[in-house]
Amino acid sequence: MALNKEIWIDSIVGNLFKDSSFLANAVNHSAFVNGKTVHVPNAGSAPVVTKNRNSFPASVDGRTDYDLSYTIDEFTTAPFRISNAEEVELSYDKRESIVSACRQALIEAVAEAVIANWVPSGYDLVQTTGSSTAHYLASQTGNRKAVAIADILEVKKKFDAANIPQEGRCALLDYEMYSQLLGALSASQANAFLATADASKGIVGTLYGFTFFVRSSVLRTVAAGTSLAESASATDQGAGLFWQKDCVSVAMGETDLFEAQNDPTYYGDIVSALVRAGGKYMRYDKKGVVVLAQATQS
Repeated sequence: MALNKEIWIDSIVGNLFKDSSFLANAVNHSAFVNGKTVHVPNAGSAPVVTKNRNSFPASVDGRTDYDLSYTIDEFTTAPFRISNAEEVELSYDKRESIVSACRQALIEAVAEAVIANWVPSGYDLVQTTGSSTAHYLASQTGNRKAVAIADILEVKKKFDAANIPQEGRCALLDYEMYSQLLGALSASQANAFLATADASKGIVGTLYGFTFFVRSSVLRTVAAGTSLAESASATDQGAGLFWQKDCVSVAMGETDLFEAQNDPTYYGDIVSALVRAGGKYMRYDKKGVVVLAQATQS
């Protein structure tokens, strides 16, 4: 009987992780990541301007400034054991694969936390107005209204009314809301939208001055859309996030790798990783951040 040759590839197919490239579009506070709390001073009321002043002396105003702060959190992976047999018998480098997965998992966890921290309480809300579409979030029931082009324009109006700078406006949608938006565009609008995509930066298009990013999940709100959902519920709404890059911050340190080699009780090596990170909305008045939530279809 013939003995067939078996081939083992010298690399391993890795895990898949959510895209977190949108984090580059924020004020970078990584220089402060080794502190416990980051303080962001915010100016108080703007000066009052008088035309052709004719009353002297002018009254003297004071200004009360504000302290906005956030905490730097510590994110850690579960330790992995790499046995002696895995070190010497496998065709691929398991240690390298685990270290890479640890880094990616930490970035994904940080991005999840930062997205939620960018959303202030009492945030500006726009709800979708498109046609009825099926729910898609886990635990959801019923139908929701799809994203319409008019919804993006409504977000733009909120930014314009708040004097938010035109440059650096960004949007993050989940895969379903992004697909709904693409479906709402005409052929010429879709061509113009997709022509601005830049895969190297995670950019999937530009519309009404917003640079769009897409992720498998973004936010979920309670039924009314007025606050983020603390746990999954049948009445939750899927939601996307719009922001201006100077109105949010992110701090992320270097990934620290921990390793115990030749552990006598585990007969191998133990590997884990840690990163310090945080972030928050930057303005005390909460401007420059808008949530787009899917409205319930009655």
